[in-house]
Amino acid sequence: MIPDLWYKNAVIYSFSLDAYLDANGDGTGDLRGAMRRLDYLQGLGVTAVWIAPFQPSPHRDHGYDVADYYGVDSRYGSPGDFVEFVNACHQRGMRVIMDLVVNHCSDQHPWFQAALETPDSPYRDYFIWADEKPEDAEEGVVFPGVQESTWTYSPKAKAWYFHRFYNFQPDLNIANPEVQAEILKIVAFWLQLGVSGFRVDAVPFLIARDGINVCDPSPAYDLLRDIRAMAQWRKGDAVLLAEANIPPEEALNYFGATGDRLHMVFNFPVNQAQFYALASGKTALLKDALRASLPLPETAQWANFLRNHDELDLGRLTEEQRSCVFEQFGPEPEMQLYGRGIRRRLAPMLEGDRARLELAYSLMLTLPGTPVLRYGDEIGMGENLDLNERDAVRTPMQWSSGKNGGFSANDETVRPPIETGPFGFHETNVASQRSEPDSLLNWTERAIRLRKELPEIGRGRCTVLETPESILAVGYEWEGEASVFIHNVAEECVHFELDCLQQKSDKRELVCLQTNVRCEADQSGNYRFEIEPYGYRWFRFGGLDELVHAPGSQH
Repeated sequence: MIPDLWYKNAVIYSFSLDAYLDANGDGTGDLRGAMRRLDYLQGLGVTAVWIAPFQPSPHRDHGYDVADYYGVDSRYGSPGDFVEFVNACHQRGMRVIMDLVVNHCSDQHPWFQAALETPDSPYRDYFIWADEKPEDAEEGVVFPGVQESTWTYSPKAKAWYFHRFYNFQPDLNIANPEVQAEILKIVAFWLQLGVSGFRVDAVPFLIARDGINVCDPSPAYDLLRDIRAMAQWRKGDAVLLAEANIPPEEALNYFGATGDRLHMVFNFPVNQAQFYALASGKTALLKDALRASLPLPETAQWANFLRNHDELDLGRLTEEQRSCVFEQFGPEPEMQLYGRGIRRRLAPMLEGDRARLELAYSLMLTLPGTPVLRYGDEIGMGENLDLNERDAVRTPMQWSSGKNGGFSANDETVRPPIETGPFGFHETNVASQRSEPDSLLNWTERAIRLRKELPEIGRGRCTVLETPESILAVGYEWEGEASVFIHNVAEECVHFELDCLQQKSDKRELVCLQTNVRCEADQSGNYRFEIEPYGYRWFRFGGLDELVHAPGSQH
């Protein structure tokens, strides 16, 4: 067990190297560019960076088609540059989390190329084959409307190979002990180079014992325990963060009943319920999702996010709920993807409304778990819907109003930066917001700083309190500290009473950490609140020893 459970009060920041900063002027971001922005991230309050795949790849799927698990793609730099980047992060008190993409690889990987040569190849059983195309080949596709089948015929191998994702990403045969051994070697290799953990890609597919039965795979949870044991044997504080869009009742299978499998799982059900709350002005679904997420084993933790590098997945909402979110945040067909998601950034979804943006970020920062912030969200970046599929939300970081938003001096960039409109780099960039005291960037920095002063959010016992329809209130207790966080998702002001004393505290006075206003309970033990449209309040019983750095409300 990790003694200090550092990940429980971490602030994770995710970015892809190719879109962050180009140091050598070739139009693609790189490790040296990212190193130049580590002081910026440290100032923002980031404690861990999660970087997208950077290993050698044909880049047909943004690097998730890995062609060499033990290398660094030359467009980003050298292995030496990577080690220097990791060390530079450590010098600033930040850890590095990298993607572990081992449920599939690129069809250009030497393993797959060797498997094509002959059925007798030792790598043939690294993949899943069939002599005839299975009858259910059209079922279980991950990208409806783009992907047609989960099986592709190889004339060279004279057989069909299985792939849950694109046909250039053959699935690895996880049931093969040799493949499992390779996965453990990959984990050990990168831990030796200094990373502190892995965001494990597509975990539900990784642990499918029978890769052919796409509708009802038999999970192989023991592999998660083996990876955990290897990781913590090699590096005591290593963390595994799972991408797994699973219902909360399945979470214990991923964490392990005693917390001996994965450390963290992205809370997709809460994320989808949160967007439904923002779209509908109703919090009942979000309250249910939060209650279903509690409690967890001592070492387990949810990761909370608003947007990530993929589409906003709404697949677990009902058709009526999904339609409500589509109508509010992605009404046009080009804004939607795969029939289940929205390929937009948060700021344009909320029409740049500062009150609603603060509300959304405040929610993410105060929900039970660890916050994960996507690059550019701290300044309210937008999307480019002219780009294909998920690339719409993967545009270059906007550092200034200069050429290409300060991302690159090259005339051509890895993806076009956003130039026009309110979310273009001339209007939305780090340089201009850094100099504005009330900018979203500076608000986010203050909010993160305060969040780090409230360890009970990441470590404490959470209670979802009874509130009116448009109000979410959660309370936390940990080591004698107690706090309450209130959010109003409606466009109307709400007056209500709240019984906060179920939070065990010997202090009856609530102190608002934004305003320093103090609230006393009435004779019945209730507190009276008036929360403005899209308002939020962070309270602590007795306040902080020093009330500084609070994220000031703009409304």
